[in-house]
Amino acid sequence: MSDSRSFMAVKEKVEHQWYIVDATDKPLGRIASQVAKILMGKNKPTYTPHVDCGDFVVIINAEKAKLTGNKRLKSTVHYYTGYLGGFRSATYGEMMDKKPVQLMERVVKGMLPRTRLKLHKKLKVYAGPEHPHAAQRPVAIEV
Repeated sequence: MSDSRSFMAVKEKVEHQWYIVDATDKPLGRIASQVAKILMGKNKPTYTPHVDCGDFVVIINAEKAKLTGNKRLKSTVHYYTGYLGGFRSATYGEMMDKKPVQLMERVVKGMLPRTRLKLHKKLKVYAGPEHPHAAQRPVAIEV
């Protein structure tokens, strides 16, 4: 009988790193899927589904990300303002022009699992190249 045991990460022993991703001229969906993997921790060999093993990710230049194909005109975002009759719709192109940060956060959050870990809170998105997370010394990665 072999002594093979499964590894389970423990919340107290997991170390979280900071990464920075430059979204300039990269497809929105490609960035989102890679960032979602990092937020979940699937890029690490110690991945455990019920433990927050993921890292923090800072996305800069969100306004310069590309939308491929007809997504700019055909894909829509639906949201509710909170007021009566406040149901609104906007195309990805309109969102990219007006609120690129919210679109990036929404797309990444849609690729994360709906668990009580709230992994989307470790994502920081900025429209321009400046960000206030220099003290965490984020490592630049290419997606």
